[in-house]
Amino acid sequence: MSSRKGGDMAIDPKTTAVVLIEYQNDFTSEGGVLHGAVSGVMDSTGMLGNTRKVAEAARAAGATVMHAPITFAEGYNEITSHPYGILKGVVDGNAFVKGSWGAAIIDDLAPVDGDIVIEGKRGLDTFASTNLDFILRSKGITTIALGGFLTNCCVESTMRSGYENGYRVVTLTDCLAATSAEEHDNALKYDFPMFSQPMAATEFIGELA
Repeated sequence: MSSRKGGDMAIDPKTTAVVLIEYQNDFTSEGGVLHGAVSGVMDSTGMLGNTRKVAEAARAAGATVMHAPITFAEGYNEITSHPYGILKGVVDGNAFVKGSWGAAIIDDLAPVDGDIVIEGKRGLDTFASTNLDFILRSKGITTIALGGFLTNCCVESTMRSGYENGYRVVTLTDCLAATSAEEHDNALKYDFPMFSQPMAATEFIGELA
């Protein structure tokens, strides 16, 4: 295992989880409700291919791979009847409805034996409405590496909570996408370095070796 520059500790796969946020058809796939909004940044970062490599390397090294999809019952009764901001867009587009094709995790990144699916995500921060923190602590995980959608929304919210909760947070900079290059780049430049250790997929994989 290599040593990181600056004296930081290398990444121990046994205490590391890769958390894949909302790799669902409504974002990832042609025909998905929100795909058109994110496809440009997805293409520019190569996020799906990079994420597949990260997930495969993590499993091979003995790290945990977790999937954090967002789903709602038909009618969205789990959230306010007057949503605004990003959740209004989800409701207006009828996105991420439980049991639908759009809510399903993309086939290329579907959970395999040994992966963990985090249940109950209804908002932006993966920690807020799920059992994520309980599972991480139960497994003795101290480092989380985040990829997914949106760079400046659910990934950023989860990053901040992970940092506040005492985890070492790695953000996988080319395993992310937002609705514009400006939003994506702004988050990576100004916000992510405050609350995480940003790394490209190849760098993270190298640290696991």
